Amino acid sequence: MLSVLGLLLFLFPLVTACGGNDSGNAKPTPTPANTSTANTLTTLDLGLPQKALSAPVVGKLSDDQKMHVGVTFKSNQAALDQMDKHKVKVGEKQSSADLAKQLGISEETYQKVKSYFGVEDATVNIGKLRTNITIDAKAKTFASLLHTSFVLHKLDGRTYYTPDPANPPKVPKLVADNVLAVTGLDNYSRPPQHTFHAQAQQRTATLQAHASVDCQASGDSLVPSQVSHAYGYDQFWKQGWHGEKLNVNFVEIDGVSRTDLENYFACVDYKGKVGVVTIGDTIPNPGGETQLDVEMVAGLAPAVNMMVYQTDISQEQDAGWTKINDALTKIIDDNADNKDSASVVSISLGMAEDYMTIGDLRAVRQSLEILTKAEHMTVFVSSGDCGAFTSRVYGNLSVSYPASDPSVVAVGGTILGVDNKGQRVGEVAWADGTNKSKCENQWGTGGGLSVIFNKPSWQQGAGVKNRYSNNMRQIPDVSAVAYNLAVYFEGQWISVGGTSAAAPIWAAGMILMNQGLIEDKQVYVYGNDLFYEIQNNQGSMHPLYDVTKGNNLYYPTTAGWDYPTGLGSPNLPNLFLAISKSV
Repeated sequence: MLSVLGLLLFLFPLVTACGGNDSGNAKPTPTPANTSTANTLTTLDLGLPQKALSAPVVGKLSDDQKMHVGVTFKSNQAALDQMDKHKVKVGEKQSSADLAKQLGISEETYQKVKSYFGVEDATVNIGKLRTNITIDAKAKTFASLLHTSFVLHKLDGRTYYTPDPANPPKVPKLVADNVLAVTGLDNYSRPPQHTFHAQAQQRTATLQAHASVDCQASGDSLVPSQVSHAYGYDQFWKQGWHGEKLNVNFVEIDGVSRTDLENYFACVDYKGKVGVVTIGDTIPNPGGETQLDVEMVAGLAPAVNMMVYQTDISQEQDAGWTKINDALTKIIDDNADNKDSASVVSISLGMAEDYMTIGDLRAVRQSLEILTKAEHMTVFVSSGDCGAFTSRVYGNLSVSYPASDPSVVAVGGTILGVDNKGQRVGEVAWADGTNKSKCENQWGTGGGLSVIFNKPSWQQGAGVKNRYSNNMRQIPDVSAVAYNLAVYFEGQWISVGGTSAAAPIWAAGMILMNQGLIEDKQVYVYGNDLFYEIQNNQGSMHPLYDVTKGNNLYYPTTAGWDYPTGLGSPNLPNLFLAISKSV
């Protein structure tokens, strides 16, 4: 990113570290008199709940506090919907320039806002599609620019900052009319959390032997060869499809350990490449979640390339969801000109819907919609590990965002049984109610009803309409094993549980299927409605294993779709055949 002398100069394209945009500097210009409607100052609604603004003020945010602010502009929804094709011919995808013309803010608006006023000492970055910008400056800069100040509140044991409720932020009407959301001017939303639960065990299981590495996994943990055989992934390997030339993108809030990955890769004979993109100025410490995500994919699609978009949200005043959205928009930019992408995204983090502001939800929602409809990627998101109670309070029904977003495939978790030949012998919903006093990512597969999103028209089929239904989005959509999986972390094999594993397992499966479709028919598919369409027209194919045993501490499994496991777990060869016939 380049430092510029103009904040709202908002829309001036800049060259970033990852290249591609025009650049330019501008001197600050004086604020003109409010002689027109466009110059009229309008209060900016950040989507904060009243209880957040009414909480006691306990101090002021330091003027020198660095703030990272995201501005999401309203995209052309009609154009975005028209881009949603469900299946894509290789090479058919539009360029970033074409997408920007259709989705981004207009040149006229750009010029008007740019000329309005400027602020020194700000760093501004605009996305390739001109649907978002980020701005880095000190709190005093934003306070002056937005005619407000920033105060600290305390509520429910948390301290957070917001603009002064008595003097809310104001922007020119021209800007307000084009803005969908502004994030980072507060950090009220609770930060996203990974869903990762691990326990070291005695080593007895063995992966493929290598003289220089440790391939003896933990206890009776499931290794990739067992998972791949149970779900039929290994049948794609026999066709020569291991994910070659395709890509899985991860959004992470912890870092990776190269040493641990190298050990795991040697054991599963991984041949792809792994890249890391750091969002922001600090590199997060290695953590078990990123290791889990990358290792699950490497073991099941052993030639796919992977990109880890990591960001550090550990600082006290971080606006975590703004950084998550930065990662999503970076994935959008990095793939905008890749016409042969067929990439997927895997996300194993989230937070209860009630703990997020409408502004954060709107910003992330639009990025997810662009990833799916415009860039034709399937986004898999873990549904959470606290059963029906993502708030982590037993009895408080809630679901996790972004799993509840209508643009993503929400992935629940199961316990998978295999015999000594690796054959699938059964599956039940993953749940553990032995300690209901506190959820430490062990209560089980997340699932339930959104309080934000209406039920999409495509969410139909056996089991979808049930005694709990209320016309709101129901999750998960599908499921996969989320218990007792072998992962190499901190120099040892551990057994891992969580829907964090299920999301990348599905991401790997989608890669293998798209590789087969590209080779056979020169097309690829994407999206969550695909799974409902195939399941509802399955005939005798059985593309998904219907999991009918267990619960998630509130909702039971049933025949057909259910709240613990969605439509079921992957019967990948049959799912591929059904999709292939449909395209």
